[in-house]
Amino acid sequence: MVITTDILLYILIAMLVIVVLWLIKIEIRLNRIFSGKKAKDLEDVILDTKTQLKKLNVSKNEIEEYLETVEKRLRESVQGVSTVRFNPFKDSGSNQSFATAFINQKGDGVVISSLYSRERVSIFAKPITNGASTYELTDEEKKAVKEASVVK
Repeated sequence: MVITTDILLYILIAMLVIVVLWLIKIEIRLNRIFSGKKAKDLEDVILDTKTQLKKLNVSKNEIEEYLETVEKRLRESVQGVSTVRFNPFKDSGSNQSFATAFINQKGDGVVISSLYSRERVSIFAKPITNGASTYELTDEEKKAVKEASVVK
């Protein structure tokens, strides 16, 4: 089979028609995207978007720093409170005495105890570090510290 110049010419014309139709389709799509816009308008939109993105990034960094500060403060703040009421004197009164523990996430804080009797009221405060105290804790104080501990 010999390809004549006529067949070659028809093939080239068909390919030219396909390319022209493809270019028309692309031109229509571009006109739809850029309808009513000028190149300068699009450049302004891109520059404005870039500026807004920079501002957003700065705001994100500020929020992350603030959240780190808040998380640090929360870890150090009181997160667990427990009160245990008890009667230290079996022969008189009722559960007017108490031990209350205030503990943060690290297990640090204070336990405050009040011993009530008819003649007087005594109040004690003992520091707590890592869930323990350098002072001897009563059973009620130990129970209050254990219940107030929120370390997870």
